[in-house]
Amino acid sequence: MFGRKKKNAEPAEELEVVEAPEAEATDEVPAAPSASHAKAVKTDRSRGPLDASEANDDLEGMIDLGSLRLPIVQGMNLNLEVEENSQQVVSVAVELEGSRVQLQAFAAPKSEGLWDGISSQIDQSVTAQGGRTDRREGRFGPELLARVPMAGPDGEAGTMIARFVGVDGPRWFLRAVFGGPAAINEEAAQVLEDLVGGVIVDRGQTPMAPTELLPLRMPQADPEPVIAADEPDAAPADPSSEERPERGPEITQIG
Repeated sequence: MFGRKKKNAEPAEELEVVEAPEAEATDEVPAAPSASHAKAVKTDRSRGPLDASEANDDLEGMIDLGSLRLPIVQGMNLNLEVEENSQQVVSVAVELEGSRVQLQAFAAPKSEGLWDGISSQIDQSVTAQGGRTDRREGRFGPELLARVPMAGPDGEAGTMIARFVGVDGPRWFLRAVFGGPAAINEEAAQVLEDLVGGVIVDRGQTPMAPTELLPLRMPQADPEPVIAADEPDAAPADPSSEERPERGPEITQIG
C-alpha cells in the first residue's frame, strides 16, 4: 500500500547509525565527484545487480520503479524520497529486519566506471570530518566502511557507521548505502545484499550526462510491501549539474 506524501517527513536517504543511539548529526557525506574524476574499471556483476538487457521479461515478484526494479521481500518497507517542487522520486530506501539500504542509480560513460572516483571522494570527506574509512572486498566488489565521530545531546561520544557499495554497469552506476546492523554484520546484511543482487537497472536509451540521476517513478499498482513517499526538506541540485550525485546519503541518526 502507498503512504501519502509527508510534507515534513525525514528524507529516505537518512540512515540509521549503529552506535550512540541518542545522538543526532546533520553532516552530509558527498557521494560523487564530477565525471572527469571517473576511471575505467572492470566490474564483476556475476552476483548482480542485472542490466535490463540481461533480465528476462517476467517481472512477477518485482516492484517497477522505472529505472530500478526491486524484488519483493516479505516484511520489507519501501520508502520513496520525493523532491518537493518537481514531485519526482529521487531515491529509494528499503528497511528490513532492523537494517536499511538506500539505492540510487546514475548515468555513466560507456567506457568508464564511476565507483573508483566516488569512493575516493567519500574517503576524503569522511577523513575531513575526523572519521576514517576501511576499504574492503565485498559481495559486489570493493566497498567502503565509513566511521564518523559524533557527539550526542548529552555530550557523550559516539560513532556513525555506514557501508558504501558501488556497482558499475553498462552506462549506469548503482550506489547502495547500508545502515544499521547490515553495515557491520555479514549475517544481518545478507537479506539486503540478496535484494540488491536481484535489482534490475534500466538505463533506457535517452541521452544523459554522466552522473545524472536515472529517473524513478511510483509503482503503477500497490505492491505487497508497505510504501511511504517522503519529501526531502531541501530540493535536490540541478540534475544537469556535474555535481548532481553530491546530494548523496546523509549519515544521520534516526532516533
